[in-house]
Amino acid sequence: MVRRLLVTYLSFALLILVALAVPLGYVYQRGEQQRVFGHLEHDAEVLAAFVDTALDHGEQGQIDLLALESARRWDGEVDIVDGTGRVLAATRRDGATPTGPATATAAPVVDLPAVAGGQVSSGFRDADGVTMMWVAVPLHPGKPGQGALLFSAPTAPMTTRVHQFWSVLGGVAVVVLAAVALVAVGLARWIGRPVRALERATRRLADGEMSATPANGPPELRRLAATFNATATRLQELIAAQQSFVGHASHQLRTPLAALRLRLENLEPDVGAAGDANLRAALVETDRLARLVDTLLAMTRGGQPVHPTESVRLAAAVAARVDSWSPIAADRGVTLRVSGPDSAQVRSLAGAVDQILDNLLANALAVAPVDSTITVAWAAADAGHVELRVTDAGCGLTAAQRTQAFQPFWRAPGAAPGGTGLGLALVRKLAEAGGGSARLENADGPGLTAVVALPAAQCQDSARERPEFDLVLSRASAGTRTPGCSQPVDTEPPSGGRAPASLHLPGGHNA
Repeated sequence: MVRRLLVTYLSFALLILVALAVPLGYVYQRGEQQRVFGHLEHDAEVLAAFVDTALDHGEQGQIDLLALESARRWDGEVDIVDGTGRVLAATRRDGATPTGPATATAAPVVDLPAVAGGQVSSGFRDADGVTMMWVAVPLHPGKPGQGALLFSAPTAPMTTRVHQFWSVLGGVAVVVLAAVALVAVGLARWIGRPVRALERATRRLADGEMSATPANGPPELRRLAATFNATATRLQELIAAQQSFVGHASHQLRTPLAALRLRLENLEPDVGAAGDANLRAALVETDRLARLVDTLLAMTRGGQPVHPTESVRLAAAVAARVDSWSPIAADRGVTLRVSGPDSAQVRSLAGAVDQILDNLLANALAVAPVDSTITVAWAAADAGHVELRVTDAGCGLTAAQRTQAFQPFWRAPGAAPGGTGLGLALVRKLAEAGGGSARLENADGPGLTAVVALPAAQCQDSARERPEFDLVLSRASAGTRTPGCSQPVDTEPPSGGRAPASLHLPGGHNA
């Protein structure tokens, strides 16, 4: 703001200076020309009077002396002719003495008959590359045909004075602009002081400090400061309410989850061998739900950092979640197909990949027609990211709907009842919290592809190539640990407790 005010003030000052200085300079230049012409004409008339007297007495030597002295005083040239055009006297700046009829000298610039008849004329001419100003006067205004005198002087002295005046005007303009700049800086800072105070308050608000802004300055800024203070107060109340809710929600959610896990553990002596797998799967799902609750609550805490990211092997995570969703897919007649390199690893929040897959698979199964295939694939992308793609064979969405789909509570037209419209919003939130992104694309055929890009994990031993595999309803990678990495990836067995109907492992083995 200070710069803009300064530029505005200087622009107005410069405009005023130009509007005043340029006309003043031209007026001075015109006046200087008229003054020099007036002096030249006066000296020419005085010289013509002396020459006329000397001519009456026949004193040719006096005429030559008068012409020479006048020419030296002006550093110019004098040409004197009689009524017949005969040269009475002539001088040149280089000392040469012209010869020949007077018309050869005077005719290019002056009408001798008119001057001899009493008319005075003036103008500019070029003499050997030097610009000269000249004045032609009659020798005796009362005696037409007595003769004429041509007095010429260089314009260099006059031009020098004009240039000096322009230089003085330029210097004064610079000094005025400098003074205006100093005053403008002070005024701009004084005017912008309330704005800067409001700016600092907004910066503090962005940093989490809710301090009031002084209401000073012009009425518009005072009203703006009052509105800002009211907004900051309201925002502080909302954040306090949110933090209170997060604390209570965290306590209320963890307590029943802990009680549920305790009850499941107490059931271990009463569960036989046939139900032991289902009990273990239920315990795993309970622990996973607890981790997801912690992650989501941490993400909702404004001003508090989220949990650190961890390395996740996509093959294991995808296989576990596909195995969990396989019974629902089988009931709906939908095939789940998985494809991607087994060595791909990403970094994300704890449990974020599972939550992303659950939401994307739930959405895909909701729109997938019978006897269709949902494909879960992943591959390395540019800029150190790995793209996870979930493709269904539903009706798809328009370009505008694909953009709106990530907004909370948005649901596609004609969507089945029962959804909340928060799944894709949560997917994007989890992806961006881990340094990734999420988007929707049209599939090659019918349907839609959800693309989630996550940062690739850097692990020393993960560079060993693993074979790419293509499996249907696979959980073969669950319960594995990434070689060389310090953090286990889904070491618990997948939930569900039942084997998939069709399980294809790398190498062609079936389980």
